[in-house]
Amino acid sequence: MSSRPVGHGHAGGMLGPVRDEEDEPRPNTRPKRNFRRLIPYFRPYRTRVTWTIVLMLVVTAAGLAGPALAQVAIDDGIQQGSIPALVTIVGIFVVIGLIGWIAGYWQSYLSSWVGERVLLDLRRQLFRHMMRLELGHHERTPTGRSVSRLTSDIEAINQLVVEGATSLVINGLTLIGVIIILLAYDWKLALAAFAIFPILALGTWWFRVRATAAYRLTRERVASVLTVLQENLSGIRVVQAHGRQEEARRRFREANADYRSANMSTITVSGIYFPGVELLAALGTALILWYGGNRVLNSDLSVGVMVAFIGYLSSFFDPIQQLSQLYNTFQSAMAALEKIFGVLETDPRISDRTEAVDLPDIAGRVRLEHVSFGYGREYVIRDVTLDIEPGSTVALVGATGAGKSTLAKLIARLYDPDEGVVSIDGIDLRDVREESLRSEMGIVPQEGHLFSGTIADNVRFAHPLATDDDVRRALDAVGALEFVDALPDGMHTDVQERGARLSAGQRQLICFARALVPDPRLIILDEATSSIDIGTERRIEEALDRLLVGRTAVVIAHRLSTIRRADRILVVDDGRIAEQGSHDELMRAGGQYAGLYADWEQAAGAAHE
Repeated sequence: MSSRPVGHGHAGGMLGPVRDEEDEPRPNTRPKRNFRRLIPYFRPYRTRVTWTIVLMLVVTAAGLAGPALAQVAIDDGIQQGSIPALVTIVGIFVVIGLIGWIAGYWQSYLSSWVGERVLLDLRRQLFRHMMRLELGHHERTPTGRSVSRLTSDIEAINQLVVEGATSLVINGLTLIGVIIILLAYDWKLALAAFAIFPILALGTWWFRVRATAAYRLTRERVASVLTVLQENLSGIRVVQAHGRQEEARRRFREANADYRSANMSTITVSGIYFPGVELLAALGTALILWYGGNRVLNSDLSVGVMVAFIGYLSSFFDPIQQLSQLYNTFQSAMAALEKIFGVLETDPRISDRTEAVDLPDIAGRVRLEHVSFGYGREYVIRDVTLDIEPGSTVALVGATGAGKSTLAKLIARLYDPDEGVVSIDGIDLRDVREESLRSEMGIVPQEGHLFSGTIADNVRFAHPLATDDDVRRALDAVGALEFVDALPDGMHTDVQERGARLSAGQRQLICFARALVPDPRLIILDEATSSIDIGTERRIEEALDRLLVGRTAVVIAHRLSTIRRADRILVVDDGRIAEQGSHDELMRAGGQYAGLYADWEQAAGAAHE
């Protein structure tokens, strides 16, 4: 049995699913690098960023002026009995307060304006990159995890860039300014106030270590909650059909309990640290009152300076608390950034080469040369060589997990082969621009997926420039126009989310029309008629008889009528082409196909009974 290095994805034939790298928690070892990667998003708004910083300086200066003005008012106004000096200081107090208020408003507005646009740009880039990632990435990544990247992780960064950056600058400048002012007033009294620094530094180090682990775990847990939520809501029909509501509630309850537990860890750490800072602030104030009070009594220090010191000491501990709170925000944002940039750093495995060219007008000859492919530890397609003539219809049949859908995905270049070449008209698909290839290809999957919007919107999805007449012709070609015209708004009827307004068969007919409206040269039907009743299927097959003329078609089907009408039938077994030929040829050979056909015929007869 052929083997290959551990790869990606999941499919039948694997020994087991390859674990997604995000499933394993890992320490955030790149916060500085991730933060630096965020800086370029601010560059388009550098003018507003500059004005925001200037306004932050004004706000900080206005805040620091208060205790100093109080000192002058006490020492030069109250104690000297000077009413004019007191009035002057009060007037300056009011003017500085107004300046701080105006500067604070514009600083808050500009920082929020810049932050929201940075997040918009980041969210757009992330979504754009997700759309570029190959099918295998999305098949192995839980949808809830991807949703978490675009929602809760972006929100975590929002708290940093909109609120955290302002807090960092203003509180950082305030802290530095207070230290300078205290030393300038009286260095002895300042050193007495700083005596509690070693304890504060030790507590901050403990908080940083514990908070880092706690906040990373919180980000992991919220992604799990979103994953469970998405799975159960998208699969609500299956949940209710099998009476598994209690199991769904249990899984959601457990995910929420884990999230609550992780949140409680952060609360516990914060609950110890922040009251501890308050205690140290009280001890520092008490120390200043005792030491400074004695110096005032000994006429070695003025009352105004003493009052200013107490005021600045409060301004000293408040920034420390705010910056510590910011550390929580910073850790949460860095954990989110690590995940977001992890997605952005994931290179698409299906991408256009630098020298890729547009696919010219093609006849539709498909060739696979010694193609092997696997999702993980083992190949599911093994050394397949195959020629499909232009304009012919080829049916792929075989047991579940034999590799039929994988072959179709390789032909559609939803995956690239690990070995060998897939080509159209002799052109390696890896040398063709993906957009050009898609324009020549129509794909109808087993489960018809419709987007919110009208029927016309969904048909145009594969060809946005299609006119209403083009849409109507495509609907008519697949036998859907009759039921569409019977709807209240015809083809402008809103199908609701995932096409909930239509039946499964009707949704699939819309998907047929969507695949056909661009007039593709190659059509791939992946068990596309499995959800359509026999009467509807007959109408579709009649339409396909006309539409597939001159087009190459690859059909995966279990229904006898679809298989028998194919020009050639390929029996896929364990990733290889076991038999091929027309229906009559394979029946005469009496091999695997004859056995499968007998089983299908028996099952079809039982269904009719």
